Amino acid sequence: MFRFANPEFLYLLLILPALIVFYIYAVIQKRRAVKRYGNPALLVELMPDVSPKRQHLKFWLSFAAIALMIFVIAGPQFGSKLETVKRQGVEIMVCLDVSNSMLSEDVAPSRLAKAKQMLAKLTDGLSNDKVGMIVFAGDAFTQLPITSDYISAKMFLSSISPEMISTQGTAIGAAINLAARSFTPNETSDKAIIVITDGENHEDDAVGAAKMASDKGIHVNIVGIGDPKGAPIPMDSANNYMKDNAGNVVITKLNEQMCQEIAAAGNGMYVRADNTNSALRALEKEIEKMNKTEMDSKVYSEYDEQFQILAWIALILLIGDVLTLDRKNRIFKKIKLFS
Repeated sequence: MFRFANPEFLYLLLILPALIVFYIYAVIQKRRAVKRYGNPALLVELMPDVSPKRQHLKFWLSFAAIALMIFVIAGPQFGSKLETVKRQGVEIMVCLDVSNSMLSEDVAPSRLAKAKQMLAKLTDGLSNDKVGMIVFAGDAFTQLPITSDYISAKMFLSSISPEMISTQGTAIGAAINLAARSFTPNETSDKAIIVITDGENHEDDAVGAAKMASDKGIHVNIVGIGDPKGAPIPMDSANNYMKDNAGNVVITKLNEQMCQEIAAAGNGMYVRADNTNSALRALEKEIEKMNKTEMDSKVYSEYDEQFQILAWIALILLIGDVLTLDRKNRIFKKIKLFS
């Protein structure tokens, strides 16, 4: 597993765009200053040894070195020793709806974005539990097998988008069935499935799938996201919404009745997500009530530092910056590496 020992230093990457803006501003100001002294073309003839391309090269060498040094101080590491440890926890499979209707903006910033924000916060609150992730639209796929690696879970979560599944629809039943098969075999800890959807199920028997999961001792909790009044589905350009074959704007509505029926069949909880954190708090309370038992988790106990290569490359770039003069070297003047 890859990680950064000091990930907070990665925020320093935010200064890189500012450096580019500052450099462009400095170049523009320098050109204006040259124009005040006379004709730029004539001044170039009077200063044959000055090389603007060398100055640009020096900046980009320094820029790349700074970027690499930020990664160096952040401490890139690879897990080198995997151990099995005993932990008291539960297993949770998350099923996230990624159909086009989840792009609707009746929940800010959108249904899908709100769901991802909620899951990220939920993952932050886990400690010894295992979590897995399934995405579904017209079909269901495992995005992340059940694991105690929360860093990977959040990484996979951030990459989720409707483009992941080409078949449109909302196959909630398929997602629940897949989730029920995804728990650790022979594990005695409490298990729960969390389905986050707008409830527009047109594909299969979601209620039957939830009942089958419940018969296996798995609780199926439903988070309904959206507005029952409905909202359009935005497309790529501004003020452009998805339309049906007749040219009418498609309105997607939260089907609370369907969500409640699935939760009831799955012996779980239904909660509606809005622009507050009430749904997140309800999920956290539900997880807290689950019976935590001892289970095996594989974790990395040792990590190898991986900054050395980056540091050497940064050093080479800095040496290149020092050796690259602003003016053409008279010894190598005839070598046309730079104009």
